[in-house]
Amino acid sequence: MDNDNTQQMVKELLKPINQFLQCETPDSWINEAIKPENLIPLLVDHCNCELKASQTAMFMVRKYAVDKQSGEALMAWAKPYEDFVYGGNNRSTAQFHSKKNGLLAPLTPRSDFSHGQELIDKMVRLIKEEFHHFEQVLEIMDKRGIPYSNLHAGRYAKGLMKAVRTHEPATLIDKLIVGAYIEARSCERFAKLAPYLDSELRKFYISLLRSEARHYQDYLTLAEKIAGTNIADRIRVIGNKEAELIMTPDDTFRFHSGVPITAIACV
Repeated sequence: MDNDNTQQMVKELLKPINQFLQCETPDSWINEAIKPENLIPLLVDHCNCELKASQTAMFMVRKYAVDKQSGEALMAWAKPYEDFVYGGNNRSTAQFHSKKNGLLAPLTPRSDFSHGQELIDKMVRLIKEEFHHFEQVLEIMDKRGIPYSNLHAGRYAKGLMKAVRTHEPATLIDKLIVGAYIEARSCERFAKLAPYLDSELRKFYISLLRSEARHYQDYLTLAEKIAGTNIADRIRVIGNKEAELIMTPDDTFRFHSGVPITAIACV
């Protein structure tokens, strides 16, 4: 870290996150992540994770909180990003730099969901920030001559979804808790990785900490309000699953992967 103020800021942001997470990232993952040959998959997966985070939040708003017309406005907002991801050889980052991409119409909350406006407000802010982070990672990759690619996903998100209940409103509550864990883990890993990275990436990852910490809090706040009751048991169940995914052997290296198989092989 660069100075005492930065170190103090990071320490304060991480305190509640470390209390929320049920384990720390193991040193074996950090040791794998800082290998020069893993910088490309790390950045590409980070880029993909930012877009997936925005898509997940957008899906929740469309499914639970807004009418059809507002849902279409959300899809139009996402289109330039999805065109880029699925555009194959026709991809160009120029579409992000040439104009400011944003939500072009106000969203109308559905009358049958009392928490609709709060879900919209928190998730739209999150989506906007995740899209921006996606663009920022792409810019860093462009500068380093790293092409964008569709890496196949690791087991982490799918593994967390196995803990989600299948009836409403329990499904929504659990998905929000899952979102909180993903954002909290991202924040923890950005902070753990930063000291080992070059100055550009170190500065960038530190800059992400505040928004990632807020995203985790927003997800958790929404889960508690929508449940209307204590959700500590669900936080514990999903947290147990998250810790299991982080602390067990994983044959695919990704930003949220578990203990690298290569590390186990060396023991």
